[in-house]
Amino acid sequence: MKTISISILAMVTFTLLSCNPNQNTPSNDTAVKTKGAVENASESELLYSDECITEREVVEAQKQWGAGIVRIGQVFTDKGDYSKEAADFIQDMYGYDLSSVLFKPTLASEDQFRSSFDAALSYFVAGNDAYPEDKGFAIRPYTKVTFDNTGIINNSCRMAVAMGNYFFTATDGSVTKVEYTFAYVKDKSGKLRIVTHQSSLPYSTDN
Repeated sequence: MKTISISILAMVTFTLLSCNPNQNTPSNDTAVKTKGAVENASESELLYSDECITEREVVEAQKQWGAGIVRIGQVFTDKGDYSKEAADFIQDMYGYDLSSVLFKPTLASEDQFRSSFDAALSYFVAGNDAYPEDKGFAIRPYTKVTFDNTGIINNSCRMAVAMGNYFFTATDGSVTKVEYTFAYVKDKSGKLRIVTHQSSLPYSTDN
C-alpha cells in the first residue's frame, strides 16, 4: 500500500509540472530581453576590440591627439579647411560613433559639457551659433602639445584612464599648463578612442 501511495504521488507531481505552461519555458518578456541582450552583445563585439589596452597605446594616442591639435592650427594659419581637419580629428580620436562621450573642455563655462559631435567641433574651431562662447581652442594656434601623465590605470582591460598635466605652446612661445583626465576604449580596428575628456586650468589662489 505504501509503495502504491508513493507512485500515485509521483504521477500527480509529474502531471502538475507538465501542465504548468510557464515551467521551463521563457516568457515573452524574458525572450525579448534575452534577444535584446544577445543583439547588444553582438553589436558591442562589432564595435569594440577584445584586446586589452596597454600603457604604450595610451601614450601613443596622447601623442596623436597633441599632433592633431597642432595640425588643425596649422591648417587654419595656412587658410585651409580647418573645420574639416577638426571634424576628421574628432572622428578619429573620439568615440562619438561608439557610445556616449563625456567631454568637459577647459574653456567652456556656459555650455560646459559637450556630449555631441557638433558641440565638440564648435569648441575646437568655433563657428556654431548654438555655442557663442566658443573662440576656437585649436585655432589659437599651438606649435606643440606635450603630456605629463601622473598615472595611467588600465587594469580593467577594456578601458584605460590617464590623468595628469598637458602643456600647450603657442606661437609666441608662451606655455599654458592644463589638468586633464582622459578615458580610452579600443575600437574594432584596434585604435584607441576617447570616451571621457575632462580638462581644467589649475586652481589659483588669485581666483
